[in-house]
Amino acid sequence: MAKMLRHLGKLSRIPASPQEATLDRVANPHPVIDYAPGKWLLESKSFKLYLGSIRNVGAFHEDCTVAIGKKLVGLLTPKFLRIGGYWYPRGGMPIDVFWQTGKLPANVWLPDQGVAPYRARG
Repeated sequence: MAKMLRHLGKLSRIPASPQEATLDRVANPHPVIDYAPGKWLLESKSFKLYLGSIRNVGAFHEDCTVAIGKKLVGLLTPKFLRIGGYWYPRGGMPIDVFWQTGKLPANVWLPDQGVAPYRARG
């Protein structure tokens, strides 16, 4: 492994902000799976802590979703990445944000995100 994992198997706290959060990656034992990673996979505990840190900052839903996508692309350099931010409504208006990059490899199934034109989640 290129560097030590900072969270897996260790006591970790949610960072105060996304800028202070650290994401870990692990080598991918399978060259292509449904979400089409490249050489790296995202370590799930570091990702959970990173997502928790998003709650500590005030930002627009659109900014949060795109920032998460760009951070993952910068760390993992995947072949394809699609992120859907399903945010709880404020004032009865749900805000769903979608962002993707890269080309979906052939023979990789990409499930429909099933987004209805309108659905109150409150």
